[in-house]
Amino acid sequence: MILQSVVDLVAICAKKGIQNAILSPGSRCAPLTLAFARHPHIHTRTISDERSAAFMALGMAQQMEEPVALVCTSGSAALNYYPAVAEAFFQQIPLLILTADRPTEWIDQYDGQTIFQPEVYGKHVKGSFQLPDSTRNSDQLWHSSRVVNEAINLSKQFPAGPVHINIPLREPFYPEHGEKIEFPGNPKVFNQEHSSVQLSEESLIRLNNRLQSFSKILIVAGQQKPNEVLQAVLDKLSKEKKVVIVTDTISNLQSDQTISLHDHWLGNPALSQELEPELIISFGKSVISKSLKLFLRKTQASHWHVQEDGKAKDTFQRLSRTIPSSPVSFFNWLAIALKPQNQDFQNSWIELEQKTQSALAEVFKTSEFGEYSALAFCLSKTPSLSKIHVANSMAVRYLNLLGKREQEISCNRGTSGIDGSNSTAVGCTFTTKDTVTLITGDMAFFYDRNAFWHNYAMPNLRIILLNNHAGGIFRMIEGPANQPELEEYFETKQNLSAQHLATEFGFFYVKVINQNELELALEDFYSPSIHPKILEIETESKSNADLLKLIKVRVTETLSVK
Repeated sequence: MILQSVVDLVAICAKKGIQNAILSPGSRCAPLTLAFARHPHIHTRTISDERSAAFMALGMAQQMEEPVALVCTSGSAALNYYPAVAEAFFQQIPLLILTADRPTEWIDQYDGQTIFQPEVYGKHVKGSFQLPDSTRNSDQLWHSSRVVNEAINLSKQFPAGPVHINIPLREPFYPEHGEKIEFPGNPKVFNQEHSSVQLSEESLIRLNNRLQSFSKILIVAGQQKPNEVLQAVLDKLSKEKKVVIVTDTISNLQSDQTISLHDHWLGNPALSQELEPELIISFGKSVISKSLKLFLRKTQASHWHVQEDGKAKDTFQRLSRTIPSSPVSFFNWLAIALKPQNQDFQNSWIELEQKTQSALAEVFKTSEFGEYSALAFCLSKTPSLSKIHVANSMAVRYLNLLGKREQEISCNRGTSGIDGSNSTAVGCTFTTKDTVTLITGDMAFFYDRNAFWHNYAMPNLRIILLNNHAGGIFRMIEGPANQPELEEYFETKQNLSAQHLATEFGFFYVKVINQNELELALEDFYSPSIHPKILEIETESKSNADLLKLIKVRVTETLSVK
């Protein structure tokens, strides 16, 4: 017979709006698996590789902005969740992690599949909880229900994030033949009300007084979901108040009113002299651009960071004020309170943006075939309603260098690792009928090949694989690029092709090695199909590095012309 606390847990999840669970096979977790699988209002999927399973749950929760439940057995299975748990924590994505465990008395007694599971994720979860290992009396059931409610509420509370419930389970794990699981119709639930943070009149007066001393304001948008309301007020600030708004591709706030090609000139002293702000206002999470971070760290600007919980994020080492407010609320106030700014400051940024945009278009017309130019062409054919998932390393940097995008961009920039990018994109396909385009390099792609090891259809998945048979980014970094050990110890030379993987999993596949083949392949790449499609763009690592450097030089030469 399955423990009543487990049955109640699943009923509470459903009652509190958790509609999806990713399960990984195991015996110790069987009571949880059966309870989730048999609940009529929770959609379950089973993924054998726990590391991939956790990133898939992350990809789903990222899109839905609601917790997804993860269930695994005891022992090292729980450890395989860790990379995705850390990513979810720093990206503020809600996950409910449920790990089955052995009873306490059997831990560290040479019994199978036992590790120290309570608080195993340390500071990378918002909270760690432990259920009682029996429900012999009503107090234990009350305690169990209270813990589950508290955990789910915490996962949703700003900033959202992962929470962990460890669940010791004793045998028997399986119900008797024909035994039904009876879910309570009205499980014990308590919800948490959400409130928006409002700055006091006194705070607004102080901020307004301080604003009067600034005439060059730079707004920096970090990683976040698209937000039409926020986009509108930022565009208004740029048009009317003449502030400069810098957006990375992962900010999902790029528009004709924002600066998105800054990586081409920031860091070049000859082009950056008139760009220094007096005040930096940041919001959102991380930014990709290292040149932007280094540039702002060298300024003498004050820095205000806007975040609902008011926590300090001193990315630019210039932090002078934290503002506990939602960005929409704060920038709506700023649009009213702020006087028009120094237009010469804004024009300096806009002029470089426009020149770079024109220069890139011209340079690509005559550039040789390589990852950079190939990806630029692929993006010109990507549907505007497609969701783009991009892997770390060079893939996301290429995307950022190419500027404004219409599509929603997702990237695992919480920890910026290459692991899990395939799985996160797969999770996204489980939530939408829109095309999901994964842009990835060979190292990230082959590292996470178990993302496709399951039985679920992904007809809307398209994969653009940049395969240079090495870790090409290390040729772009001055340190490793100058070492004789570059090719053996940094680049990770490999001869893999995606063709065998495509055959194994039943994907459509095409490889291209030049522009003509690329143009032909893209003619039907985005046409509807019943299977995912892989477009493998094969290039050579050294030539890609040379091409990127050449394009940067040619763009910089154009910008330098007065």
